[in-house]
Amino acid sequence: MTHVRDEPVSDARVRAATEHWAPRFVAQGVDYNDFVRTTAGLQHWEQWLPAWIMLGDEHAALAGEAAGRGRMRSAGEAYLRAALSYHFAQFVWLLDLTARKQAARKAIECLYTAHRTLDPAAERVEIPFEGVMLAANLRRPANHAEWVGIERGRDRRSPLVLLIPGLDSAKEEFFHWEEVFLARGMATLSLDGPGQGESGELLPIRQDYEGAVSAAIDALAGREDLDLTRIGAAGVSLGGYYAPRAAAFDDRIRAVAAIGGPFDFGACWPHLPELTRATFIHHARAAGDAEGREGAARLSLRGVLPRLRQPLLVVSGRLDRIIPPEQAERVAAEAPNATLVMYPDGNHVCNNIPYKYRPLVADWLWERLCDAP
Repeated sequence: MTHVRDEPVSDARVRAATEHWAPRFVAQGVDYNDFVRTTAGLQHWEQWLPAWIMLGDEHAALAGEAAGRGRMRSAGEAYLRAALSYHFAQFVWLLDLTARKQAARKAIECLYTAHRTLDPAAERVEIPFEGVMLAANLRRPANHAEWVGIERGRDRRSPLVLLIPGLDSAKEEFFHWEEVFLARGMATLSLDGPGQGESGELLPIRQDYEGAVSAAIDALAGREDLDLTRIGAAGVSLGGYYAPRAAAFDDRIRAVAAIGGPFDFGACWPHLPELTRATFIHHARAAGDAEGREGAARLSLRGVLPRLRQPLLVVSGRLDRIIPPEQAERVAAEAPNATLVMYPDGNHVCNNIPYKYRPLVADWLWERLCDAP
């Protein structure tokens, strides 16, 4: 068991977490007022996880009260807010790994409880991969036959979009991101790959993430509700490295989008926030900063992008302070069939303007998966 350290921790990490990721919290579904109230009184980094756990417990209690009154929609929405609170309690917090794991488990459980009310068709998928089981969440559009414009009695399978998290995100963060694709008639599979979410408890970060993606596609083979001839992938942050790499090595992916992803993660290392570097070291099972930097340097698309023949949408923000926009420009320059969208007002993953990038990515993938023959 790893215990909280006794020495005081500078509140610089609290400031860094709020400054770098506040837009992400709100974009993913945390109420802005909750964010302000929860972070306003934090003096030290040790307080971060307990404060967010308290918020999660408040929403879980509201969910239980609503369920007790038979108000199941309200219960599901409250469980979703609880899941997000528990997830963000631990996402880059490494002071007590036992408490961190407990918070992550609460996030997983609350999300599945929310699914039972908000999307009863949502399904947990376990994927055999190198002796362990990776975890993913599958959701399908409610009216997919209507969206794809096919006649009753004919093929009613939905196209599929693989949603790939980054360094510190996980499938529990993606409910609202999934909704953007579901609303357009595409199914989603949010994957916890090596080093991510609950799968990260079993396997460290690895550069050849394509193996996990291929295993996920294999695990869905033979389903009558999914059209696996129409697969797209969208990755955010470090997932913006994983997604194009996976497509380069698995041509079952017909189109791919990279949002806020690096060309060479090692080149970003010196300027990454301290919390991000520490999180990478943890998920990579590295011994320290030097070994972490070596591991980060292996996450490069150099020599990979020329083999990526599928359409690639690269999205970045000129104000990104975590992955410099020049990294996105390099990705777009080296991929043979790339389109670059650079938002002048976008931050990391453009989470301060989700109303711009999310519809763009969903529509772009729809057009390549569903409009194409």
